[in-house]
Amino acid sequence: MFFDFSFGPIFAFVIGVLYIPILLAIARALGLYAIVREREAQVFTLFGKVLGTLDEPGLRFPLGYFGVKALLVPFFGKLYKVPTCLRQHYLRDQMVNSEEGTPMGVGIWYEMQVSDPVAYLFSNANPEGSLQANVASSTISTLSNLEMDKMLEDRHLLSRRVRAAVSPLSEQWGYALGSVYIRKVAFTDRQMVDNITDKVVKRLVQVTSAMKQDGENRVGLIKSETAYKVSQKMAEAAAARPAIVGEALNAIARQDPEVLNAVMEVMETEQLIASGAQVDVLPVDSEILVQL
Repeated sequence: MFFDFSFGPIFAFVIGVLYIPILLAIARALGLYAIVREREAQVFTLFGKVLGTLDEPGLRFPLGYFGVKALLVPFFGKLYKVPTCLRQHYLRDQMVNSEEGTPMGVGIWYEMQVSDPVAYLFSNANPEGSLQANVASSTISTLSNLEMDKMLEDRHLLSRRVRAAVSPLSEQWGYALGSVYIRKVAFTDRQMVDNITDKVVKRLVQVTSAMKQDGENRVGLIKSETAYKVSQKMAEAAAARPAIVGEALNAIARQDPEVLNAVMEVMETEQLIASGAQVDVLPVDSEILVQL
Protein backbone atom coordinates (compact mmCIF):
# COMPACT_ATOMS: atom_id res chain seq x y z
CA MET A 1 0.00 0.00 0.00
CA PHE A 2 1.36 3.39 -1.00
CA PHE A 3 1.15 6.35 1.50
CA ASP A 4 2.21 9.89 0.59
CA PHE A 5 4.06 11.36 3.61
CA SER A 6 3.90 14.89 2.12
CA PHE A 7 0.30 15.25 3.49
CA GLY A 8 1.33 14.46 7.07
CA PRO A 9 1.70 18.08 8.35
CA ILE A 10 -1.57 19.12 6.77
CA PHE A 11 -3.37 16.16 8.30
CA ALA A 12 -1.86 16.95 11.72
CA PHE A 13 -2.93 20.60 11.42
CA VAL A 14 -6.52 19.64 10.60
CA ILE A 15 -6.67 17.22 13.50
CA GLY A 16 -5.25 19.90 15.81
CA VAL A 17 -7.86 22.45 14.72
CA LEU A 18 -10.61 19.94 15.34
CA TYR A 19 -9.31 19.25 18.85
CA ILE A 20 -9.15 22.94 19.89
CA PRO A 21 -12.90 23.30 20.73
CA ILE A 22 -12.76 20.05 22.67
CA LEU A 23 -9.75 21.20 24.67
CA LEU A 24 -11.39 24.57 25.38
CA ALA A 25 -14.57 22.86 26.56
CA ILE A 26 -12.55 20.63 28.89
CA ALA A 27 -10.64 23.63 30.26
CA ARG A 28 -13.88 25.52 30.83
CA ALA A 29 -15.45 22.51 32.56
CA LEU A 30 -12.43 22.29 34.85
CA GLY A 31 -12.83 25.94 35.76
CA LEU A 32 -9.65 27.20 34.14
CA TYR A 33 -11.51 30.06 32.52
CA ALA A 34 -15.04 31.50 32.36
CA ILE A 35 -16.88 33.68 29.88
CA VAL A 36 -19.13 36.28 31.54
CA ARG A 37 -21.78 37.69 29.21
CA GLU A 38 -23.23 41.18 29.23
CA ARG A 39 -25.78 41.70 32.03
CA GLU A 40 -24.79 38.45 33.72
CA ALA A 41 -23.16 37.51 37.02
CA GLN A 42 -21.56 34.17 37.86
CA VAL A 43 -21.58 33.03 41.49
CA PHE A 44 -19.07 30.33 42.48
CA THR A 45 -19.80 28.15 45.51
CA LEU A 46 -17.57 25.55 47.16
CA PHE A 47 -18.67 23.14 49.88
CA GLY A 48 -21.94 25.04 50.26
CA LYS A 49 -20.28 28.42 50.77
CA VAL A 50 -20.02 31.32 48.38
CA LEU A 51 -16.51 31.53 46.96
CA GLY A 52 -17.01 34.71 44.96
CA THR A 53 -18.79 36.46 42.12
CA LEU A 54 -17.71 37.48 38.64
CA ASP A 55 -19.90 40.22 37.15
CA GLU A 56 -17.56 41.98 34.70
CA PRO A 57 -18.31 40.85 31.13
CA GLY A 58 -15.52 39.18 29.14
CA LEU A 59 -13.01 36.34 29.46
CA ARG A 60 -12.17 35.71 33.11
CA PHE A 61 -9.84 33.28 34.88
CA PRO A 62 -11.26 32.16 38.27
CA LEU A 63 -7.77 31.15 39.43
CA GLY A 64 -6.76 34.79 39.39
CA TYR A 65 -9.78 35.79 41.52
CA PHE A 66 -10.29 32.87 43.92
CA GLY A 67 -6.93 31.07 43.93
CA VAL A 68 -6.48 27.31 43.84
CA LYS A 69 -9.96 26.79 45.32
CA ALA A 70 -11.38 27.64 41.92
CA LEU A 71 -10.09 24.29 40.62
CA LEU A 72 -12.25 22.45 43.18
CA VAL A 73 -15.49 24.13 42.14
CA PRO A 74 -16.27 21.71 39.25
CA PHE A 75 -16.00 18.77 41.64
CA PHE A 76 -17.21 20.03 45.04
CA GLY A 77 -19.05 23.23 44.20
CA LYS A 78 -21.47 24.81 41.79
CA LEU A 79 -21.55 27.69 39.35
CA TYR A 80 -24.69 29.83 39.21
CA LYS A 81 -25.36 32.16 36.28
CA VAL A 82 -27.66 35.03 37.24
CA PRO A 83 -29.06 37.47 34.62
CA THR A 84 -28.76 41.08 35.79
CA CYS A 85 -30.63 42.73 32.92
CA LEU A 86 -33.48 45.16 33.55
CA ARG A 87 -36.84 43.41 33.51
CA GLN A 88 -40.36 44.80 33.48
CA HIS A 89 -43.58 43.39 34.85
CA TYR A 90 -47.20 44.46 34.74
CA LEU A 91 -49.73 43.34 37.33
CA ARG A 92 -53.31 43.56 36.09
CA ASP A 93 -56.58 43.98 37.95
CA GLN A 94 -55.41 44.35 41.52
CA MET A 95 -58.68 44.78 43.39
CA VAL A 96 -59.08 47.71 45.81
CA ASN A 97 -62.06 49.52 47.28
CA SER A 98 -62.35 53.28 47.29
CA GLU A 99 -63.48 55.27 50.31
CA GLU A 100 -66.97 55.31 48.79
CA GLY A 101 -66.95 51.49 48.67
CA THR A 102 -66.56 51.28 44.91
CA PRO A 103 -64.58 48.22 43.72
CA MET A 104 -61.76 49.31 41.45
CA GLY A 105 -59.25 47.39 39.34
CA VAL A 106 -55.67 48.68 39.39
CA GLY A 107 -52.90 47.87 36.91
CA ILE A 108 -49.35 48.56 38.10
CA TRP A 109 -46.15 48.44 36.06
CA TYR A 110 -42.70 48.13 37.58
CA GLU A 111 -39.14 47.34 36.54
CA MET A 112 -36.50 45.50 38.51
CA GLN A 113 -32.89 44.39 38.24
CA VAL A 114 -30.75 41.95 40.21
CA SER A 115 -28.28 44.08 42.16
CA ASP A 116 -26.93 41.43 44.58
CA PRO A 117 -26.65 37.99 42.93
CA VAL A 118 -25.75 36.23 46.19
CA ALA A 119 -28.78 37.62 48.02
CA TYR A 120 -30.93 36.84 44.99
CA LEU A 121 -29.84 33.16 45.06
CA PHE A 122 -29.82 32.40 48.77
CA SER A 123 -32.04 34.93 50.63
CA ASN A 124 -35.34 33.85 49.17
CA ALA A 125 -36.44 30.63 47.46
CA ASN A 126 -38.65 32.57 45.01
CA PRO A 127 -37.49 36.19 45.03
CA GLU A 128 -39.32 37.15 41.84
CA GLY A 129 -42.64 35.77 43.06
CA SER A 130 -42.11 37.35 46.47
CA LEU A 131 -41.35 40.73 44.89
CA GLN A 132 -44.45 40.47 42.73
CA ALA A 133 -46.57 39.65 45.79
CA ASN A 134 -44.96 42.51 47.72
CA VAL A 135 -45.71 45.01 44.93
CA ALA A 136 -49.31 43.79 44.74
CA SER A 137 -49.88 43.95 48.51
CA SER A 138 -48.24 47.39 48.79
CA THR A 139 -50.40 48.68 45.95
CA ILE A 140 -53.56 47.41 47.58
CA SER A 141 -52.63 48.79 51.02
CA THR A 142 -51.67 52.18 49.53
CA LEU A 143 -54.75 52.66 47.37
CA SER A 144 -57.44 51.05 49.52
CA ASN A 145 -59.96 53.36 51.17
CA LEU A 146 -58.74 56.39 49.24
CA GLU A 147 -61.16 58.86 47.76
CA MET A 148 -61.98 58.01 44.18
CA ASP A 149 -60.80 61.41 42.94
CA LYS A 150 -57.36 60.95 44.51
CA MET A 151 -57.15 57.41 43.19
CA LEU A 152 -57.81 58.62 39.65
CA GLU A 153 -55.82 61.88 39.68
CA ASP A 154 -52.83 61.33 42.01
CA ARG A 155 -51.38 58.21 40.43
CA HIS A 156 -47.88 59.65 40.20
CA LEU A 157 -47.72 60.36 43.93
CA LEU A 158 -49.29 56.99 44.76
CA SER A 159 -46.75 55.21 42.53
CA ARG A 160 -43.93 56.83 44.48
CA ARG A 161 -45.47 55.65 47.75
CA VAL A 162 -45.69 52.08 46.47
CA ARG A 163 -42.05 52.17 45.37
CA ALA A 164 -40.95 53.54 48.75
CA ALA A 165 -42.83 50.73 50.53
CA VAL A 166 -41.44 47.93 48.35
CA SER A 167 -37.80 48.99 47.86
CA PRO A 168 -36.34 48.09 51.33
CA LEU A 169 -37.58 44.50 51.21
CA SER A 170 -36.64 44.02 47.56
CA GLU A 171 -33.06 45.05 48.35
CA GLN A 172 -32.89 42.31 50.97
CA TRP A 173 -33.77 39.84 48.21
CA GLY A 174 -31.07 41.12 45.89
CA TYR A 175 -33.35 43.25 43.73
CA ALA A 176 -33.04 46.93 42.83
CA LEU A 177 -36.52 48.20 42.14
CA GLY A 178 -36.67 50.72 39.29
CA SER A 179 -39.62 52.80 38.23
CA VAL A 180 -43.07 51.95 39.55
CA TYR A 181 -46.16 53.39 37.93
CA ILE A 182 -49.86 52.86 38.39
CA ARG A 183 -50.95 52.73 34.78
CA LYS A 184 -54.63 52.00 35.09
CA VAL A 185 -57.42 52.56 37.60
CA ALA A 186 -60.75 51.29 36.30
CA PHE A 187 -64.20 50.32 37.49
CA THR A 188 -64.83 46.60 37.65
CA ASP A 189 -68.62 46.63 38.08
CA ARG A 190 -70.17 46.71 34.59
CA GLN A 191 -73.49 48.07 35.84
CA MET A 192 -71.70 50.89 37.60
CA VAL A 193 -69.72 51.68 34.47
CA ASP A 194 -72.97 51.90 32.48
CA ASN A 195 -74.57 54.16 35.10
CA ILE A 196 -71.56 56.47 35.16
CA THR A 197 -71.50 56.54 31.37
CA ASP A 198 -75.17 57.54 31.29
CA LYS A 199 -74.55 60.28 33.85
CA VAL A 200 -71.57 61.59 31.92
CA VAL A 201 -73.54 61.60 28.66
CA LYS A 202 -76.46 63.43 30.27
CA ARG A 203 -74.14 65.93 31.87
CA LEU A 204 -72.42 66.54 28.53
CA VAL A 205 -75.80 67.10 26.88
CA GLN A 206 -76.73 69.60 29.61
CA VAL A 207 -73.44 71.43 29.34
CA THR A 208 -73.68 71.50 25.54
CA SER A 209 -77.21 72.88 25.64
CA ALA A 210 -76.25 75.49 28.23
CA MET A 211 -73.28 76.58 26.14
CA LYS A 212 -75.40 76.75 23.00
CA GLN A 213 -78.09 78.80 24.77
CA ASP A 214 -75.50 81.12 26.28
CA GLY A 215 -73.97 81.62 22.83
CA GLU A 216 -77.33 82.42 21.28
CA ASN A 217 -78.09 84.90 24.07
CA ARG A 218 -74.77 86.62 23.55
CA VAL A 219 -75.30 86.82 19.77
CA GLY A 220 -78.80 88.25 20.28
CA LEU A 221 -77.49 90.82 22.72
CA ILE A 222 -74.75 91.86 20.30
CA LYS A 223 -77.27 92.14 17.43
CA SER A 224 -79.66 94.30 19.48
CA GLU A 225 -76.86 96.57 20.68
CA THR A 226 -75.56 96.92 17.13
CA ALA A 227 -79.03 97.69 15.74
CA TYR A 228 -79.57 100.28 18.47
CA LYS A 229 -76.26 102.01 17.70
CA VAL A 230 -76.93 101.93 13.94
CA SER A 231 -80.42 103.38 14.34
CA GLN A 232 -79.05 106.05 16.67
CA LYS A 233 -76.38 107.05 14.16
CA MET A 234 -78.91 107.03 11.31
CA ALA A 235 -81.25 109.31 13.30
CA GLU A 236 -78.37 111.66 14.06
CA ALA A 237 -77.44 111.71 10.36
CA ALA A 238 -81.06 112.35 9.31
CA ALA A 239 -81.34 115.21 11.81
CA ALA A 240 -78.10 116.77 10.65
CA ARG A 241 -78.84 116.38 6.92
CA PRO A 242 -81.13 119.50 6.45
CA ALA A 243 -78.63 121.77 8.15
CA ILE A 244 -75.74 120.42 6.10
CA VAL A 245 -77.69 120.62 2.83
CA GLY A 246 -78.87 124.16 3.70
CA GLU A 247 -75.32 125.30 4.41
CA ALA A 248 -74.15 123.82 1.12
CA LEU A 249 -76.94 125.55 -0.84
CA ASN A 250 -76.21 128.87 0.88
CA ALA A 251 -72.57 128.55 -0.02
CA ILE A 252 -73.49 127.86 -3.64
CA ALA A 253 -75.87 130.84 -3.68
CA ARG A 254 -73.19 133.18 -2.38
CA GLN A 255 -70.72 132.09 -5.01
CA ASP A 256 -72.98 131.74 -8.07
CA PRO A 257 -76.81 132.06 -7.98
CA GLU A 258 -77.11 130.51 -11.47
CA VAL A 259 -75.55 127.34 -10.25
CA LEU A 260 -77.99 127.32 -7.35
CA ASN A 261 -80.92 127.70 -9.74
CA ALA A 262 -79.57 124.85 -11.88
CA VAL A 263 -79.23 122.66 -8.81
CA MET A 264 -82.77 123.47 -7.67
CA GLU A 265 -84.13 122.65 -11.14
CA VAL A 266 -82.29 119.34 -11.19
CA MET A 267 -83.63 118.49 -7.71
CA GLU A 268 -87.15 119.47 -8.76
CA THR A 269 -86.88 117.33 -11.90
CA GLU A 270 -85.65 114.34 -9.85
CA GLN A 271 -88.57 114.74 -7.44
CA LEU A 272 -90.95 114.96 -10.34
CA ILE A 273 -89.55 111.81 -11.99
CA ALA A 274 -89.55 109.95 -8.69
CA SER A 275 -93.23 110.82 -8.08
CA GLY A 276 -94.35 108.98 -11.26
CA ALA A 277 -96.61 111.86 -12.36
CA GLN A 278 -97.64 112.23 -16.04
CA VAL A 279 -95.66 114.94 -17.85
CA ASP A 280 -96.87 116.63 -21.02
CA VAL A 281 -94.20 118.32 -23.15
CA LEU A 282 -95.48 121.41 -25.06
CA PRO A 283 -93.84 123.76 -27.53
CA VAL A 284 -92.61 127.16 -26.33
CA ASP A 285 -95.37 129.17 -28.06
CA SER A 286 -98.29 127.13 -26.90
CA GLU A 287 -100.17 129.38 -24.49
CA ILE A 288 -103.49 128.51 -26.18
CA LEU A 289 -102.89 124.83 -25.62
CA VAL A 290 -102.11 125.53 -21.98
CA GLN A 291 -105.34 127.46 -21.59
CA LEU A 292 -107.26 124.56 -23.17
